[in-house]
Amino acid sequence: MEQPTSTALTDQAPADPAATEDALATQPIGYWSGLAHTVVTRHLRDAMARIDVTQPQYWVLNRVHGGPAAPTREEVVDQLTPLADGPQDISRVVDQLLHRGWLSEEGRRLGLTAEGEAARARLRELVTGLRAEVHRGISDAEYVAALKVLRTMVANIEGPRTV
Repeated sequence: MEQPTSTALTDQAPADPAATEDALATQPIGYWSGLAHTVVTRHLRDAMARIDVTQPQYWVLNRVHGGPAAPTREEVVDQLTPLADGPQDISRVVDQLLHRGWLSEEGRRLGLTAEGEAARARLRELVTGLRAEVHRGISDAEYVAALKVLRTMVANIEGPRTV
């Protein structure tokens, strides 16, 4: 295993939600990144549930809306399954949105209906507000720095990602 090239090694302390700022460098990234994921995802999904929508439904609406050409079900499933809780989730979501009348299927291509586009726009507004709430007190520069750190940690373990 390659040793870090920056500063001296820092011992890792047990996860401590009450850790003081001067002790944060000793905190485990897995705990804090996992907690952030859990809390933010739960907050987003709770807000969406109050209007009878799920996060995967929002993903599908956005995917069908974006891109130069209308995607097929297979393309949507392939692209979004890595984000989902299980391998069948996205296919089920497509069926739910077809049943709800928010998606149409012409040939093999999926499209948004007028109702689907209206729902996507409402959800976009909701998510934008939730994002502002989560990011309160955090500058864009701080946010970018945090993501760069996380991306570097991933690359340190898995190697650079090609996107």
